[in-house]
Amino acid sequence: MARFTIPRDIYHGRGSLESLKTLEGSKTIVVTGGSSMRRAGFLEKVVKYLNEAGMQVLLFEGVEPDPSVETVQKGAEVMRNYQPDWIVAIGGGSPIDAAKAMWAFYEYPDISFEQLCIPFNFPKLRTKAKFCAIPSTSGTASEVTAFSVITDYQKGIKYPLADFNITPDVAIVDPQIAETMPKKLTAFTGMDALTHAIEAYVSTLNCDYTDPLALHAIKMINEYLVDSYNGDTIAREKMHDAQCLAGMAFSNALLGIVHSMAHKTGAAFSGGHIVHGCANAMYLPKVIKYNSKDPIALERYAQIASFIGLKGRNDEKLMESLIDRIRELNVILDIPMCIKDYENGIIDEKEFLNKLDTVSELAVSDACTGSNPRSIDKNQMKKLLLACYYDTEVDF
Repeated sequence: MARFTIPRDIYHGRGSLESLKTLEGSKTIVVTGGSSMRRAGFLEKVVKYLNEAGMQVLLFEGVEPDPSVETVQKGAEVMRNYQPDWIVAIGGGSPIDAAKAMWAFYEYPDISFEQLCIPFNFPKLRTKAKFCAIPSTSGTASEVTAFSVITDYQKGIKYPLADFNITPDVAIVDPQIAETMPKKLTAFTGMDALTHAIEAYVSTLNCDYTDPLALHAIKMINEYLVDSYNGDTIAREKMHDAQCLAGMAFSNALLGIVHSMAHKTGAAFSGGHIVHGCANAMYLPKVIKYNSKDPIALERYAQIASFIGLKGRNDEKLMESLIDRIRELNVILDIPMCIKDYENGIIDEKEFLNKLDTVSELAVSDACTGSNPRSIDKNQMKKLLLACYYDTEVDF
């Protein structure tokens, strides 16, 4: 038996933010990141619409990129004092992910973070509040997924939390909000969305419910990402929808080792964070080549290539044409091909090599590894990460 879960309502299209007026309750807490939503006037609109719905509103601002366990606990404490019946998160994946984890600690103060790290181990939510998510970026799709990524900075590890309980009740996918994204963020989040869709399509848990969503998302991203990057507003709207479709696919089909590697390399090095979407873009071509040794995965990569109009006389050549297209997109979007070239070399080679054993072991044990189409052990992961660091060939 399989399960397919998405939000009860998804409002989409220009001006859909106004659907906040349809929420029913008495108290709302709005969780957001830095100041971008306030500067653009969207936070003011959110408060206005919620007030029109008859609700009191409390703001929790300042969720950092790659939200920490400490921020989650702080937000949960605010919620316990305020007792909201709606949690509304607006912004990129970080405030939405943080709010999801806050939600669990709000309703269950005695639960531990370690318990939530066990996949699909959340207690039953909605005993106190419902959840509405409003994305400002076109990539993470946290507004429709059963996932949240929280960082333990003391350990230098990102933990993907997974449970259908944290799938939002309402998602508002308003492209006007995404128009505020700068070019670099548009590139990184767009490649994150592409990775979501490709990994969902080849996942061991793919099914007839997730495949159409994944394929159509890939086609839309391939068609519209570059124009979106260059500021075209119609393309921005298409990308906002495409990333949501990709989210619905991967939330139910799950992901693979591109994300395992991105989670475990993101906060591992002292030189700086590897931005999640950029990590995915760098690792995806290498993982496709690694996974293509599995005949079923190879066939499905070839299906993706054919669906978006790439050429190849057999499955192997089609798979290679898909890799070439992803690398072409990275060039156009000014994304480096490997970790060594990331942000002018801020990830020190010696530190990378010193931590390779630990990072490889953590990546193998990541929650996303289990649904990857080809199994992987620590030694294979080390080779794969080395290929991602130096941009060398994968042939094992």
